[in-house]
Amino acid sequence: MGKHSSAVTRSNNNRRSVYITAVGILVVTLGAVFVVRSFGSQSGADGFLGGSKGCSDPVQVSLSTTPEMQGPLEAAAKSLAAKGGKDGNPCYQVTISSAPSAQVARDVAHGSDNRPDLWVPDSSLWVAQADDGQTVPTVAVASVATSPLVLVSRNENFADTSAWLRVLGATEPALLDPLNTSPGALTLLALQMERQKTSASDNQVSQVVVPLAQHLGSLAKPYTDVNALFGRADQDGSKMVVPASEQSFVKYQEAHPEAQLRAIQPATGTLFLDYPIVVTAKSDAEQATNAAQALASELLTDTASQARDDAGFRDTQLSPLSGGRGVGNITQLTKPTNDAINTALQNWTRLSLSAHSLAVIDVSGSMAEKVGTKTRWQLTVEAAASGLNLFPDNAEMGLWTFSTKIGTDDADYRPLVPIAPLSKNQRAKIVGQLSAQKPIVGGGTGLYDTAIAAMQAVRRQYKSNAVNTILLFTDGKNDDPGSPTLAQAVQTLQAQQDPARPVRIIALGIGPDTNADELSALAQATGGQAYVAKNPTDLKSVFIDALQNR
Repeated sequence: MGKHSSAVTRSNNNRRSVYITAVGILVVTLGAVFVVRSFGSQSGADGFLGGSKGCSDPVQVSLSTTPEMQGPLEAAAKSLAAKGGKDGNPCYQVTISSAPSAQVARDVAHGSDNRPDLWVPDSSLWVAQADDGQTVPTVAVASVATSPLVLVSRNENFADTSAWLRVLGATEPALLDPLNTSPGALTLLALQMERQKTSASDNQVSQVVVPLAQHLGSLAKPYTDVNALFGRADQDGSKMVVPASEQSFVKYQEAHPEAQLRAIQPATGTLFLDYPIVVTAKSDAEQATNAAQALASELLTDTASQARDDAGFRDTQLSPLSGGRGVGNITQLTKPTNDAINTALQNWTRLSLSAHSLAVIDVSGSMAEKVGTKTRWQLTVEAAASGLNLFPDNAEMGLWTFSTKIGTDDADYRPLVPIAPLSKNQRAKIVGQLSAQKPIVGGGTGLYDTAIAAMQAVRRQYKSNAVNTILLFTDGKNDDPGSPTLAQAVQTLQAQQDPARPVRIIALGIGPDTNADELSALAQATGGQAYVAKNPTDLKSVFIDALQNR
C-alpha cells in the first residue's frame, strides 16, 4: 500500500472456498476519499467520486471483493468520499475491483502482483488459504454482511425438509464446485455438521456424497454458474435441487418473477457466508486497517444498510431480509473446524476423480453357500451390479473372476471383460458376464496369485488422471497349495508399488469365513484397505464405504 494507482480488474476464475460464522463489526469512524471505477461510462476510466480539495495527497488503497458484494461496497465508498478531508479526517484513495474469493486467495498466497491492500472475500476462512509463508493476512473487520446457504428447487421436491441428507438423497443435487465455491463447500459441511442432530452414520452420508462426487466429477466442467442451475431447476418436472446463497436466489427471483422456484432451510439448520475485510497489504498494514474500519463504519449507516438489504444480503446478526424475501429466521448449524473443512474438501477431491478399476470376484465353491434364500454369489453379484451405478460413464471398469486353475495355463484367474469406459455397452457386458457365472464346485481360492496378477494388469494400463484400483471380492482365504506364502505375496505387491503411479487393492470380504488379517495384509501392501461384511447382506453398504475411502 502506498502512493500508487491500481487498475480495476474483473475475473471469473474460481479456487477453493471455505466457511466461517459471522461476528460483530469493529467500528472506527474515519473520513476518506474513495476512488471507484465509473462503470458504464464511455471512457471506463477510474475517477474521483465526490473528492475534496483537502485531499491533495491521499494514501492509495486497493480493495478486491467478490462480484456480488461490489455494489454495496461502492455505495459505502461513495458516501465516504464526500467526507474525506473534512474536519481533519484522513484521506484514502481506494480503488475497488471484483474477483472471486478463491482467485484472490491464490494470488495472495503466490505473491502475485495482483495482491490487493484490502480484501472482502465471501468467507473469513479464505484467510488461511492466502498465507504466502511470509505475511499472514489479518482480519480487520470480522463481517460486513451475511447470506445463509439455502436449497432451491420446485416446491414438489420438498416433501421432506427435515435434514440436508433427506433432501439431497431424494432429489438430484446440482452442486456448485466445492473446491472453488463457498456454496458447494458449505453443502458438504452441512451434511457433516447436521449429524450432531440426526446421528446419521458415515455410510448414510456416503450413500449421498459418493454418487454425487462421481457424477459431478465426470462433468467436463464443474458447475460454477448458479443462475444457469436455477434455470434448469425451474423446468417442468425437474428434480434438481441447487444449494446456493440466499442472496443469489433473491436476486434471481427479482430478475425472473415468473420462476416457480422456492428456497428452504432444512429443519436441522444451515451454514452461511460472511464477508470480512481482510488486510492483505505487503506494507503499512496499520494504515490499511484504518481504511478497512472506516469503510465498515460507513456500512453501518441507514443508507448503506438499505443498499445491503436491497442487494439481498443480511446484516451480521443474520436478521431476515425485508419484504418477506428469502427464508426468514434461520437456525445455525455448529461452525465446522478447520480440520473438518480440510477433510471434507480432501475427500471430495479424491471421490470426484474418475476411476480406472478392475473388479476381481471370487467364484470358488464356497460362494454357493446360502445366506437366507440367496447364495453368497448371488448377493455379491447384486452388490457389484448396484455398485456399477455409483460410477459415471467416464469411469473405466473391467471384470475378472478367480478360483483355482480356471484360466489359461491353469491360472487361478479368468479375464472376462477388459477395462474400458462404462458406456451402456460396457455395463451390459459386465452385468451379463456376472449373471452367466456360477460358483465352481470344489473350486479353491487362489487369492495370492490373483492379487499379484491383477496388480500387474492394472499397472500396465495405468491412467494418470484417475484413481487406479482393484476391487477384490472374496468369501474365504487363500487355499491354493501352489501359490506363494502371504509374506511372499505381500513382498511382491510392495515391490510393484510406485508412489507416483499408485494402484491400490480394495479388498471386500464376504461372510464369516473371510480371513480379515489376510485381506488387510494384501490391501495395505498397496496402500489400500480391506473391508469385511460378516453378513453378506451388508455387502452393498461395505461397497459404499470402500468407495468412500478408496
